[in-house]
Amino acid sequence: MKSVKNIQKITKAMKMVAASKLRAVQTKAENSRGLWQPFTALLGDLPSVDVKKNVVVTISSDKGLCGGINSTSVKISKGIYKLNSGPEKETKYVILGEKAKAQLVRDSKKDIELIITELQKNPLSYTQVSVLADEILKNVEYDALRIVFNKFHSVVSFLPTVSTVLSPEIVERESESGGKLGELDSYEVEGGETKGEILQNLAEFQFSC
Repeated sequence: MKSVKNIQKITKAMKMVAASKLRAVQTKAENSRGLWQPFTALLGDLPSVDVKKNVVVTISSDKGLCGGINSTSVKISKGIYKLNSGPEKETKYVILGEKAKAQLVRDSKKDIELIITELQKNPLSYTQVSVLADEILKNVEYDALRIVFNKFHSVVSFLPTVSTVLSPEIVERESESGGKLGELDSYEVEGGETKGEILQNLAEFQFSC
């Protein structure tokens, strides 16, 4: 009985530590939404946009014991790949995380443009994510980035999410054709930057968010 009580004490302590870590990560995740939500409102999210060069960015963990989170991201990524494949289209993968790498390398190795792992050794900050985003943008050519990730909903629930980030050229094309992006022309631009330069900066910042 004494050993059982000792195990119960250890388990209780582990639960408290896990709950504390979860609260810290949850707070960071919720606070970060203030960065990307305004960009979604400004630039919109156009999952149905038709472009020639698509890059599917699959975000997963480096470790397991996550239920179906990683396999769901991979499954959705494969579905997006099929939807955006065609005789005049080029679709590639960028993989973030060891678990997605292990699953996609098996049957999609030739379509993988870039693999980055061991991202979660230390808590991520915006500075680290910005460097990571720059690394990806330097190494891939794209018209649209299809980012597949799991959005935190609750302790036991994550919402599979796809976010689309367009290249500056496609943003300009879509803005000229009207629709949601057509509203960009209603904003007054200050400074000496051209519209193309502003769109480039917005696209990079939106991706890093």
